[in-house]
Amino acid sequence: MGRGTKIGGGIGGGIVVLLLALFGINPNILGDLGGGGGTPPAVDAGSGTGGVQECQTGADADKRLDCRITGTVNSLNAFWPDYLAQYNVKYTRPGTVIFEQGTNTGCGPATTDVGPFYCPADVKAYFDPGFFDELVTRFGSSGGPLAQEYVVAHEFGHHIQNILGNLDRAQQDPQGPQSGGVRVELQADCYAGLWVRHATTQTDATGKPFLDPLTEQDLQDALSAASAVGDDRIQKAATGRVSPESWTHGSSAQRQKWFYQGYSTGDINKCDTFGVATP
Repeated sequence: MGRGTKIGGGIGGGIVVLLLALFGINPNILGDLGGGGGTPPAVDAGSGTGGVQECQTGADADKRLDCRITGTVNSLNAFWPDYLAQYNVKYTRPGTVIFEQGTNTGCGPATTDVGPFYCPADVKAYFDPGFFDELVTRFGSSGGPLAQEYVVAHEFGHHIQNILGNLDRAQQDPQGPQSGGVRVELQADCYAGLWVRHATTQTDATGKPFLDPLTEQDLQDALSAASAVGDDRIQKAATGRVSPESWTHGSSAQRQKWFYQGYSTGDINKCDTFGVATP
């Protein structure tokens, strides 16, 4: 689905689940969150089945969130193969599932509580559209389209890490401001920014760019979403204090910094969060 027009959320669970899972990798905790029985069926955003078969144009993506997710996925799947090829890295296309309330995954049953996540066990990214409402109403993010697309691009960033062999570093060193977990999440933010940089020039089969040239407000929307899910901001709102020793995703400032690093440079080599003393 090409988009000539510019098209550009919900956590219902407790703060512990949020800090572990928000915008993250979910290989271990899902089994403790309950099943998805009796919930609406999930839709594979890459298969054309279910509701997303109605997503064909940029206008569809402007009007419908599931179409916006699908369009973003298509853009990411078009961008990353060619980009990685210049480093002799082969891109394998991940699955993408849009679900409501709950679904079963290769990492175990998942509910809306865990937010968007990437499961390396079945190599799929999962999105519940309800998250994007709570991203605004509960976490104070801007509701702009690029804020939503940042979320999708971040999860695909984890897939790139899986391909490059960096993903498991989060599990080896999961918590703390300098931890592997934080560095993995910030690198995924950087990869999201990198995609945004190129999506305004990358064209679809009709010759139209996937995204129109970005305005300052578009960038502020994406940065607002990155800030909204910083560990410090979430902890302060939930408990009144900030505990860096338990960080798993990085501070608001760090998440904004690394998203903008990817966007401003457009260079994956500038996203080496493991090569700096302080990410």
